[in-house]
Amino acid sequence: MTAGWTEDRVGALTKLWLEGQSASQIAKQLGGGVTRNAVIGKVHRLGLSGRAAPSQPARATFRTARPRPAPQATQAPSAPRRIEAVQPRPAAPSVPAPMPDLPGTATVMTLGAHMCKWPIGDPSSSEFTFCGRRASEGVYCVEHARVAYQPQVKKGGSNDLARSLRRYI
Repeated sequence: MTAGWTEDRVGALTKLWLEGQSASQIAKQLGGGVTRNAVIGKVHRLGLSGRAAPSQPARATFRTARPRPAPQATQAPSAPRRIEAVQPRPAAPSVPAPMPDLPGTATVMTLGAHMCKWPIGDPSSSEFTFCGRRASEGVYCVEHARVAYQPQVKKGGSNDLARSLRRYI
């Protein structure tokens, strides 16, 4: 059950809204079954749009880290520490960068905006790749553009003779 909008509530709503309070905060302060959505609806019907301050906190700005001074050692360690040999970490397997001159080296993850998008292989297999060479005509390299963009064949010509002879046969 929702409470009606009395003149006192409308006045409080208007005051709190113009102060920059959020709809949730206003609903809590008004109490008596007033929900956040009811506040939003009433604000809309009253035509209240201007606010004194934003209801959302300002976005955090990212700053570069300042160099911090090194902490000063206040006392010497009580016992010498044992220094152990550091074991070298095994090298992580490097992912080879796609070679733009070799077809079939680009994957969905490595395909760039100016790379040939001609599919190579079965899309359901793990060996599926894209050409990956530099695209020069549309989205394909020169070789694949020749296959993809076929010149339009004009209808007519020698077929007109065959079509006209069919009437008599």
